Amino acid sequence: MRAPDFWGARPGLCAWALSPIAAIYGVLARARLAGPAPRASLPTVAIGGLTLGGDGKTPTALALALILMAQGERPVFLTRGYGRSPAGEKTPFLVEPAQHSAVDVGDEALLLARVAPTVVGADRVASAQFARSLGASVLLLDDGLHSRRLEPDLAILVVDADYGAGNGFCPPAGPLPAPLEAQISRADVVILIGDGSAFAAPPGKIVLNGRLTPDRDVAARLAGKRVFAFAGIGRPAKFVKTLGEIGAEAVGCRWFTDHHAYSRKELATLAEEAHRLRAALVTTQKDSLRIGESNAAETLPVTLILEPAGDLEIILASALARRVPG
Repeated sequence: MRAPDFWGARPGLCAWALSPIAAIYGVLARARLAGPAPRASLPTVAIGGLTLGGDGKTPTALALALILMAQGERPVFLTRGYGRSPAGEKTPFLVEPAQHSAVDVGDEALLLARVAPTVVGADRVASAQFARSLGASVLLLDDGLHSRRLEPDLAILVVDADYGAGNGFCPPAGPLPAPLEAQISRADVVILIGDGSAFAAPPGKIVLNGRLTPDRDVAARLAGKRVFAFAGIGRPAKFVKTLGEIGAEAVGCRWFTDHHAYSRKELATLAEEAHRLRAALVTTQKDSLRIGESNAAETLPVTLILEPAGDLEIILASALARRVPG
């Protein structure tokens, strides 16, 4: 879904009207986070976003995999493959980018598989066993902080510094998948992305800073150009902001629900609108995986840059070194 505007604002009439349901949601989510979870036989790192989407979780997961590989580890991503067809395979399987589409495995799984082996499966325990058979030395749980399907050795919470916790409510009144304090208590490390001040760093937690950097070559091509932006992501306003930061002029935009499956008619309509506005059609990397290479839209990838970069390397090495096998 796409986050409603009132989720990111101060609690207003809509949020307060939905707050009783949000309170029940929060109680259940808090209990889930506090519950026990099995431990895998491999070191396990869980990554989660503070809200239901748009925090920068996937770029963080990709950055972690690259750091681990530089340290000589063999990371394997475990994901449920959100957005894939309900009729997809039930047992854990390895994503094959040359064979699978976003319909088969979900767009995030395809993106992760470009960096490290990625296993899709609803059963995280079975997925962990399968990853071990593939030669994994460490597991990266995409969106694994909230699921509690496996107990992590290191839990990382990703926060958008401009958005923070939104209005502070759980769904349907707000964007938090669990109450703020319950999420913070589960996290070992908080990665704060951006320069905003919407989130106060929690005391007693390791807090790292990062920024999402657009691909240099694509940014150079789009600088000074008129663009028509479209995306199916949680918070599309971030995409428009990034386009402005690289010097592109967004003369039009159209937003869809998160993980939207584009039809040929929709893509043709978008291309016609961009042509009418004499603008280049541009979208996000996740969306590009759902529309196929034949589409004429320019893709703007982003990469997480940590400042300083070495802190997370030390934290990961330390977490893996003190791992007690389950």
